[in-house]
Amino acid sequence: MCGRSYPVVDGIPVFAVLHGDDHKRGQAELRFDAPSANWEIERPSGGAGLYGWLMLYKLRRAVSGIEGRLSGATVLVVCAGSGMDAEFLARHGARVIASDVSLDAAMRARERAKRHRISLIPLVADAEALPFRDHGVDLTFVHDGLHHLRDPAVGVREMARVTADALSLSEPANALVTAIAIKAGIALVEEPAGNPVARLELRQVKQVLEDSGLTVVGAERYAMFYRHEPGPAMRLLSRGRLQPLARGAIRLFNARFGSVSNKLVVKAVRQPSSRRSS
Repeated sequence: MCGRSYPVVDGIPVFAVLHGDDHKRGQAELRFDAPSANWEIERPSGGAGLYGWLMLYKLRRAVSGIEGRLSGATVLVVCAGSGMDAEFLARHGARVIASDVSLDAAMRARERAKRHRISLIPLVADAEALPFRDHGVDLTFVHDGLHHLRDPAVGVREMARVTADALSLSEPANALVTAIAIKAGIALVEEPAGNPVARLELRQVKQVLEDSGLTVVGAERYAMFYRHEPGPAMRLLSRGRLQPLARGAIRLFNARFGSVSNKLVVKAVRQPSSRRSS
């Protein structure tokens, strides 16, 4: 990107060049109505108790084993949306850059930071062409974002390219239970923006990371399902004694059947011998 200039819109740098790419423009232009925009900024605060627990359950699994690398690290969150993941990482002591292809999402992430009194840098960037040099950030993180891409492997490769220390990826997995959910109309084949929903294969992700000089230090699958906004069932299960029972059931299910379930989380690190200054 050297030698090019990019606009700054309302204080937010815009590095994503989407002209002529209907797929990416569809992602960037997807809008939320006013009530949903506020939910995006506050999520999961204000939702059902079990919903909030599920979000933390996912994010904690995403950093399990690399938590010690977060404090003081510069962390790039790819496909950051409205900043829920960025807030979690900031509260673990990271210096967070929240990038998303949508300017609206970047603005919501900035508003989240203001309301919740956290520090983050929002910017607009394409996950397939991140505006950072090789090994330019300490850690890269993505949660349910790369499955929006036409080829998630391109996003994995870009994350690996710019990370100097570690990477965490948490995405939908290509699983039998997902195929059943699609046939039942529970899981999406195509998103509102018109793009197909990709499900990732662990073997492919590991190969991309290893080819990029990273060592996989954690890889697992587990079960996770919820609607984007809590519905009646989630609110019911959040009541009184039902919530600890629901939590226990989720943990038990994952202990027995998680290895063939629908969520994939992979963590990788760059060994000191493979790091180079850029």
